[in-house]
Amino acid sequence: MTREGTPNRREIAVAAFAQTDHRRTSDELSEVEMLMPVLHDVLDRTGLKTADIDFTCSGSSDYLAGRAFSFTLALDGVGAWPPISESHVEMDGAWALYEAWTKLLTGDADTALVYAYGKSSPGSLRDVLTRQLDPYYLAPLWPDSVALAALQTRALIDAGETDEAALARIAARDRRAATANPHAQLSGSVPHGDYVVRPLRTGDCPPIGDGAAAVILAAGERARELCRRPAWIRGIDHCVEAHAPGSRDLTDSPSARRAAERAGAFERPVDTAELHAPFTAQQVILRKALRLGPDVTVNPSGGPLAANPMMAAGLIRIGEAAARIHRGDSDRALAHATSGPCLQQNLVAVLEGDPR
Repeated sequence: MTREGTPNRREIAVAAFAQTDHRRTSDELSEVEMLMPVLHDVLDRTGLKTADIDFTCSGSSDYLAGRAFSFTLALDGVGAWPPISESHVEMDGAWALYEAWTKLLTGDADTALVYAYGKSSPGSLRDVLTRQLDPYYLAPLWPDSVALAALQTRALIDAGETDEAALARIAARDRRAATANPHAQLSGSVPHGDYVVRPLRTGDCPPIGDGAAAVILAAGERARELCRRPAWIRGIDHCVEAHAPGSRDLTDSPSARRAAERAGAFERPVDTAELHAPFTAQQVILRKALRLGPDVTVNPSGGPLAANPMMAAGLIRIGEAAARIHRGDSDRALAHATSGPCLQQNLVAVLEGDPR
């Protein structure tokens, strides 16, 4: 079981979090050059050196990078000699964190470095993401990520769950919140803009940009040695919807609800939620699926509407939730990550700080 309260389970926490300043393009930097400062930053926050890390796991996309085994180049930034215990997922870094969490649960490691990065600027991200679709029936039609999100938004509006004015308010609220986030790509008063694909306007869509993020996980007393107030992972789980968007109800997210239930999110209220909802309508769906009331602070960092680096945005949601616990701004937080079209795959983590 992945729920909190499981007997005799090791306590594992996020001990540190770091991320890049996200921007539209970083053509002058390679993935390694973009990643290196983040790795140095997250290690410096704990006083650890690379040799002190028991397990390393990363998340990235060879397809996005445009070359096979691109993640091996990033290991130059980590330092893979002498040989290290290392793994990689072809997913958002949130799923790399899940793998590292299970590694620490086994007792084979006490510390883990998890990082993720993505450069969307070199090509057309909307075209690249069509390759996630069913290769026989859907991908040949080239429906891009914005077009599919527009279908989901239209279904939600037609069901009476929201309207364009409400979606504009979500976008404005999140980007105002990002004003306090020095890493955000978009913040403050951003025009909602023209239609991209009806009913989605520019403001309903995430910015395209490059970025990286990293966290340190630690178990038990080791976490307390590395961090004044660790963000304990009380539960974490992930679930997936049917692959074909046409075979599911796009106005709901049963997999997010199920992942939250298995992670223990509904056992006690949370005060903060970081939602990986790249499009405004998806935040409406997730608020309902995750039972987030008006008393919950949603996306205080600005969320993916302010900065959405592919392959790292989900890990950033966990990191931002953990950072609020580190600072004492939150006691119990929910972090959500998604992958695939229309909230196809969903991961939910519940984080808690020690009682004050």
